[in-house]
Amino acid sequence: MGTKIQIENLVKTFGSGKSATNAVDNLSLTIEPGDLFFLLGPSGCGKTTLLRMIAGFIDPTAGSIAFDDKVVTHDPPNKRNTGMVFQSYALWPHMTVAQNVAFGLNVRKITGKEQHDRVMEALEAVQMAEYADRKPTQLSGGQQQRVALARAIVIKPSVLLLDEPLSNLDAKLRNDLRLQIRNICKDSGITTVYVTHDQKEALSMADKVALLKKGKVIQLGTPVELYRKPKSKFVAEFLGETNLIHAQASGSASNTTLQIEAGAFSANLDNDHAGDTLVSIRPEAITLEKPGTPNTLPGRVLHSTYLGETAQHIVELKGAPNIKVAQMNPFAPTTIAPNPGDEVALHLSPTDIVPIDHD
Repeated sequence: MGTKIQIENLVKTFGSGKSATNAVDNLSLTIEPGDLFFLLGPSGCGKTTLLRMIAGFIDPTAGSIAFDDKVVTHDPPNKRNTGMVFQSYALWPHMTVAQNVAFGLNVRKITGKEQHDRVMEALEAVQMAEYADRKPTQLSGGQQQRVALARAIVIKPSVLLLDEPLSNLDAKLRNDLRLQIRNICKDSGITTVYVTHDQKEALSMADKVALLKKGKVIQLGTPVELYRKPKSKFVAEFLGETNLIHAQASGSASNTTLQIEAGAFSANLDNDHAGDTLVSIRPEAITLEKPGTPNTLPGRVLHSTYLGETAQHIVELKGAPNIKVAQMNPFAPTTIAPNPGDEVALHLSPTDIVPIDHD
């Protein structure tokens, strides 16, 4: 069973006087035992500072951090039993893979057969046992990253911390390692806190995601909740692409009519809305139909890009910014394949229209 992390009213201030800046600003979070929990956000949002406070590398200005019921706010890193995987891997070049992995066990005075067995168990978990006698310089970037992960989990930490561990790898290798890292973390049951600015990493790997901005949590939830139900313009735009449309709303939550210059469309919203309403609609929630199809909005295709299994279209729509449309299967027999300049009709899925704050 993993460790529960409770963060309450945490603050970290850098500088003093008029130049003081809160990198983490009165932030509270609860991370459940065994969760793979992502801190996501743009550069400078406070996610790495928060991770380093959880690790004990940075002392908070105010607030508290607890592992289960034990307050660790001001405990040094060696008193927290955390494992850390750095962006730079930080492997000793003069040591073998096995010796690198054993480093934390040596510090804990674990030697002999127990050390050997735990090192090999950790290397097997990351599929690196056959490389135990190699030096880090003889490994690829992905292999080095897996060794760094083995070194972190071999000590059987209460909490595993990962600071943008895949950012130095190429796109294909990042994709390959995502599932491996998730499986290792979930199989071990270790509570894991993972920092990234990569939306796809967070959406594809996390149990829960906290999206940060200027040291605060803007929205917390599962990847599906954040992607499908963003609460603000910042969340909607940071997590993938979206269409933001101002419309005049009327009716009830379950049967809302949204009116723009091009026409009216229906939505199923969580609450009643009236008057000017800003809604987010993901490109894949819009389908292209033949002109004149009932319950659609007329538009004109400005640009099309075919990407093999998907196609992306930019459509001009009166009373709205140009609309992005994603076709998931552009070569299906029933799919319209428009050319720039073609008139089309847009069907907007009522259940995928989300009202958001004007931030």
